Amino acid sequence: MARMTSEWGRIDEAGTVYVKTADGERAVGSWQAGDADAGLAYYVRRFADLETEVDLLANRLESGAGDAKSTKSQAMTLHASLPTVAAVGDLARIDARLVELITTADAKMQLQAEQRAAARAEATAKKEALAAEAEQIAEKSTQWKAAGDRLRAIVDEWKQIKGVDRKTDDALWKRFAAARDAFGKRRGGHFAALDTEREAARATKEQLVAQAEALSDSEDWRDTANALKSLMAQWKSAPRANRNVEDALWKRFRAAQDSFFERRSSVFAARDAEQGEHLRAKEAILEQAAALDLSDPRKAQIELHDLQERFDAVGHVPREAIQRLQSRMRAAEKRVSDALETEWRRGSVETNPFLTQLKARLAEAEAKLARAQAAGDPARVAKAQAEVDQRRSLIPD
Repeated sequence: MARMTSEWGRIDEAGTVYVKTADGERAVGSWQAGDADAGLAYYVRRFADLETEVDLLANRLESGAGDAKSTKSQAMTLHASLPTVAAVGDLARIDARLVELITTADAKMQLQAEQRAAARAEATAKKEALAAEAEQIAEKSTQWKAAGDRLRAIVDEWKQIKGVDRKTDDALWKRFAAARDAFGKRRGGHFAALDTEREAARATKEQLVAQAEALSDSEDWRDTANALKSLMAQWKSAPRANRNVEDALWKRFRAAQDSFFERRSSVFAARDAEQGEHLRAKEAILEQAAALDLSDPRKAQIELHDLQERFDAVGHVPREAIQRLQSRMRAAEKRVSDALETEWRRGSVETNPFLTQLKARLAEAEAKLARAQAAGDPARVAKAQAEVDQRRSLIPD
């Protein structure tokens, strides 16, 4: 076999293959199969394969497709094999590339460790924030539905947070679970108290309904109206019962009130219509009294007396009209009394037969007063007394 050489190695006549290194030549194998060029080329391809493997490791690490720890491990294995590798090529360059690759992998591993630590710290902070939020809800929130919904949402958010170490995660979960349980107990206590309060409210409002229904048929319009208004005030100040119970009781309570007030309105409307007719009748009588012919005062007095009796016989009128009507009647009475006084002054007191009639009229008025007093009717007494005083004033002392 002829001796064959290249830039990085050679094959001697015995077929031994050498590679050139910084420390001198090193035998890497032998080639006995024939042509020396083919033998040297084989070991050069072995070097090319090694170089390709290093390139692949470097490219995958640079692109992020390769794991830094695995890359470092493979690079160190290759680097350790260089002193005995059976290949012909620039092993010093491969050595330098592998040292650089190992250094780069170390840096990547450090960066990844820092990133993992940062991600773990961020994830831990998120779960700590969720646990703290749950504790705040457990301690203070009274928005029961919204708070319950939020606690359920926290569970979903919690599951999406990854990277917290097991020990820390377990401790944070215990905090959250304890807060959730505390909220559940506080909410349960609230609704238990609310149920008790609503039951008491139901009993109270059932009593109010019973009272309202008992009053709904009353015809004591004023006192019953005041009593129903008082019941309404008590209803408004009482706590609310369960919604369905509250609505049902309110319908009964309102129906009882409506029944009474509708009947009262109907009665008052009829009364108002009747009093309107009475008012018109009294006004017609007053017009007659105001138009009495005073040319014969005695006749006018008799006619006025008849008009007064008709006036008194008419029923009730609206309260606001009473004073006005009485003023008009007093004016008519004064008109007649003034005419009588004038007539009386024209004649002799001793011989005036009209005086006798005045006294007779006074006696009638006094008898009417006595009857009113016997009946015990204050309104009639007052009216009869006024008539007595008026007739007495016409008789001279």
